[in-house]
Amino acid sequence: MSISPSAPEPRESYTYEAASTPRWIFVVFIAAFALIGYVLYAGNDSRNKLENELAQSNSKQAVLAAQIEQTNSVVADLRGKLEVTTQKLGFTQAELSQARTLAQNIRQSQKESAEKLSAEIGQAKQEADTKIGQVTTDLTGAKGDISATKQDLEATKAKLTSTVGDLGVQSGLIARNQEELDQLKRQGERNIFELHLTKSKTPTHVGPIQVTLTKTDPKKFKYTLTVIADDKTIEKKDKTADEPIQFYIHGVPRPYEIVVFDVTKDKVNGYLSTPKDAGSVARTQ
Repeated sequence: MSISPSAPEPRESYTYEAASTPRWIFVVFIAAFALIGYVLYAGNDSRNKLENELAQSNSKQAVLAAQIEQTNSVVADLRGKLEVTTQKLGFTQAELSQARTLAQNIRQSQKESAEKLSAEIGQAKQEADTKIGQVTTDLTGAKGDISATKQDLEATKAKLTSTVGDLGVQSGLIARNQEELDQLKRQGERNIFELHLTKSKTPTHVGPIQVTLTKTDPKKFKYTLTVIADDKTIEKKDKTADEPIQFYIHGVPRPYEIVVFDVTKDKVNGYLSTPKDAGSVARTQ
């Protein structure tokens, strides 16, 4: 059997059965896609955060720049004021130097004055201590003198006696000499007027009354006098020294008294004693 050259040769038909894809490949692809998605999401989120932080940083930089600019402005202003102040101070340097010198001189003067005053105070204290010592010594002596004087006064007071006057009225203490008269005055129980009379026809004022000495007898210590008081004339004749001569004045309940303790030729010495509570003053002619 002949075969025609133009007829195609029969071909064997082959049937290929596709091999199945393993599952792990799909899992890997899915995981890869998920990872890529997460990475893209995380990168986008990080970018957004960075952009926000950059925006905040830019905002803070702007605020800081404004503050720096304001600070620079303040510094420039202060620098200008400092320069002006420096210029003004430059005009008063000589005055400041003069003031410092004056202050130093004043401090030195005060220091010298304080030292001088301290020395004077020390000297004054020393002198005062010396004077105080002298005064203490003087006071000690004065105390002795006062004590002696007190003793003398007590002795003098003891010598003062009380007696009955010529009207029979009990008299108070009477003085018999000048020393006792001084003590009687110091006691202050009655008003005391010293009496020094010379024989005369003219009356002599003695306190609130008038008295005329008409006669003296030194040998017998006797005398005679006339009292003019309360519009009355009273003669006290031949009275003895140290004897209280008594007479009343209108309105006074206790008598006035004259005591003569010294009788000489034509003269007598003594005193007039009147009550402290005399209601009226004797009227004299």
